[in-house]
Amino acid sequence: MRTLLAVCTAALLLGAATGSVPAGASDAAPRSCRPGLLFCEDFERLPAGGPSSLNWGVDTRHGTLTVERGRHGNRVLHVHTVDNGRAFLRVDDLAAPGSRLYGRMRLRVDAFPTAPDWAHFTLVEATGAGSAEVVRPVGGQYAPTVPGTFWGIGADGGPTGDWTDWRESAPVTEDTWQCVEWTLDARDNRVAVWIDGVANPELTASTTEHGGNDVPFVLPTVDTVKIGWQLYQGGTTPGRFDLWIDDIALSTRRLGC
Repeated sequence: MRTLLAVCTAALLLGAATGSVPAGASDAAPRSCRPGLLFCEDFERLPAGGPSSLNWGVDTRHGTLTVERGRHGNRVLHVHTVDNGRAFLRVDDLAAPGSRLYGRMRLRVDAFPTAPDWAHFTLVEATGAGSAEVVRPVGGQYAPTVPGTFWGIGADGGPTGDWTDWRESAPVTEDTWQCVEWTLDARDNRVAVWIDGVANPELTASTTEHGGNDVPFVLPTVDTVKIGWQLYQGGTTPGRFDLWIDDIALSTRRLGC
């Protein structure tokens, strides 16, 4: 009987260790940072409350960043903004060898905008030398003509202008943990996105295929990445925005979910 009990107990423990966890379910299984990454933050070593880290900075206007405990005890970053405010974790002085930069984060957005018309938002922004483009690989827009709110790649500040190339095939999901990955590949100025480990080929941009002016889209040599939330129009519905972010990582190769 003791032998049978031990076998059953071991089987249960093995099942718990190897059982699948829903992609992006950050509260269920925090992932620790590993060596060799350009940047990594899982918030586990930070105290609860206002952010305090020598590894990254804060960029806010009508917004706050707060380190909190998730449902299962791990720590996450709570991003809160009012109306068209912003709140970003900012990573400076990146030096990515080669021509590709990959990023990953897990996130849960309480609610996306449904007003004003064409309200657009950014969750990831990359800038650097060699190009004036402010690249927004993770963002989206509310489209009143559908209606709906959709993920989309965008940019601003450079020759291609201010654009968000949202796609009906990529609707946002509220109040659910998701894993979002992106890459910036300078070899063909390509931007690509994966959601919960699945490639979204409609969410891409390149030198000649993008949503802006009819000129080449040229990526900067990225040295700064901001991760959080910004909405650009006032008079929003809802009037405030809350999202939770965890397991942020930047690398020279794809990290996966």
